[in-house]
Amino acid sequence: MTDKTDQDRVLIFDTTLRDGEQSPGATMTHDEKLEIAALLDEMGVDIIEAGFPIASDGDFAAVSEIAKNSVNSVICGLARANFKDIDRCWEAVRHARQPRIHTFIGTSPLHRAIPNLTMDEMADRIHDTVTHARNLCDNVQWSPMDATRTEYDYLCRVIEIAIKAGATTINIPDTVGYTAPRESADLIARLIADVPGAEDVTFATHCHNDLGMATANALAAVDAGARQVECTINGLGERAGNTALEEVVMALRVRNDIMPYQTRIDTRKIMNISRRVAAVSGFAVQFNKAIVGKNAFAHESGIHQDGMLKNAETFEIMRPEDIGLSETNLVMGKHSGRAALRAKLKDLGYELADNQLKDVFVRFKALADRKKEIYDEDLVALMSESSSDPARERLSVKFLRVICGTEAPQSADLTLSIDGVDKQVTAQGDGPVDATFNAVKALFPHTARLQLYQVHAVTEGTDAQATVTVRMEEDGRIVSGQAADTDTVVASAKAYVAALNRLILRREKSPLGSDRKEVSYKDVS
Repeated sequence: MTDKTDQDRVLIFDTTLRDGEQSPGATMTHDEKLEIAALLDEMGVDIIEAGFPIASDGDFAAVSEIAKNSVNSVICGLARANFKDIDRCWEAVRHARQPRIHTFIGTSPLHRAIPNLTMDEMADRIHDTVTHARNLCDNVQWSPMDATRTEYDYLCRVIEIAIKAGATTINIPDTVGYTAPRESADLIARLIADVPGAEDVTFATHCHNDLGMATANALAAVDAGARQVECTINGLGERAGNTALEEVVMALRVRNDIMPYQTRIDTRKIMNISRRVAAVSGFAVQFNKAIVGKNAFAHESGIHQDGMLKNAETFEIMRPEDIGLSETNLVMGKHSGRAALRAKLKDLGYELADNQLKDVFVRFKALADRKKEIYDEDLVALMSESSSDPARERLSVKFLRVICGTEAPQSADLTLSIDGVDKQVTAQGDGPVDATFNAVKALFPHTARLQLYQVHAVTEGTDAQATVTVRMEEDGRIVSGQAADTDTVVASAKAYVAALNRLILRREKSPLGSDRKEVSYKDVS
């Protein structure tokens, strides 16, 4: 096999903070974006697409701050094919050690019809906007949106124009997840062979998972000559999501015999960032998700268990520790001290200052009094709940008691702290959770509509913590809240209140509507 030092390098372009965050309900706060960007930078991501600066003042501020704080990664912003977008993007990324402008336009017949441009008019716009971007920044990426449904001759024409105008990376998006692996590979190979100047740029692939083939399509493109993969943590993204970073990276590592390419990702950090993205986005990872799912390294079948006991390689093609999954799980309990908790959290990827440890230790002891055995997942849930800033929370749950059973009605006695003042009410509902939410609404009236209510057990057993995710929508604003507790109804109340706190923050930032502007081709000038 080829020495890995001689293997081609595949660049990992992470768009969790841009394309991933566009998934309805996945909106992250400013601080959460900075935290995820720092984790991506630390794990070895080559390019971080930090956001869409023209979309909102909040997006601009986050991209700008990420650019200033980046250490290793190229920091990229997205811009449509117009000077205003590109200028705004450059203002946001210009302070990065390695800035990049990513500009795009839809080139397929369906997408050309949106701005009502002829082929020649669109070609001129591509030339002018890529030239403008290159005059600002020497690292320019250009994307023909919906490339896989664009006429091949026209696709070659506009790619050549973009290269001549100064683009250094040409990204080929499968915007609607339409293509298949053989087509993905064939398209990349043909473009590299047919487009003048292709040898002087990096070809990238950006795949969506509508037909469940995003990772396969991305790897096929790499095998055909693409040397940059656009992806997201946990495959987060619009509709069915994007290519999952962890799947591409581990596929290249495990099957290096047939895909001899390198990345610089520290795979031991995968599990930590997967958990963190799931927590801040409110999108739980499905149990059977490849690489990072709860069942990815679980073995229940007797045959499988017997094989694992004799030789782990019988049914595991990679080791849990390769992705940062602790080999030992059950180690904590009510007799564990601060030093042990700090060490365990460090193993899980959390570095805590003394004051942070003090707060988490109090919560840990409270949990240990209710739950005999504390698993890694319990600590992750505890850290997710501790990550919120109490100073920015106008609402908090002080007391909750519910009455439920086979005899209706169910009721909830709730005390809620609102701006530091405790208020109490008793409300009824169709079940304990409905009664609790009705009580919250009685104390803090609002018009937000509940879009999602989701519960899953953090660990096994009747004393397991329940993690509850709530997603709400009001006037175009979509927010989510998440909380964990051994009492499912208490976790539900905390998650509901967490979502309301986010909604209040969004209202304050943009009193007239969503803090993310609607961007469309009509805005292109």
